[in-house]
Amino acid sequence: MNPHYPQVALRSLYRCEYCHAPESVFNFPFEVEHVVPVTQNGEDDEINLALACRSCNVYKSNRLQCLDPETQTMVALFHPRQNSWQQHFSTNIETSEIVGLTAIGRATIACLRMNSQPQLLAR
Repeated sequence: MNPHYPQVALRSLYRCEYCHAPESVFNFPFEVEHVVPVTQNGEDDEINLALACRSCNVYKSNRLQCLDPETQTMVALFHPRQNSWQQHFSTNIETSEIVGLTAIGRATIACLRMNSQPQLLAR
């Protein structure tokens, strides 16, 4: 387990910092991921670390930006340390679907496949 896990998990309240799925629904701890990947000069310190479910982490990979499906322009992905989740996303209570409120939100949802069937079931 990543040595930063206890601090990162506590800070995130044990939720994926991208899709907000609760870690308690899964049968294993979430992953500590680099918001800015080390391969893109990201630091290995707590400010650059986020708790991510396996799905969000795999689809994010080493990306920093993705295509906004509405405007067809490349935009930065949601950054949990610099962006407010509530500014970029909302949740449809009836469907558990995450809705993008901004280009960053829409691109992050599409890139990380945040509304896949397993993600919806987890929420």
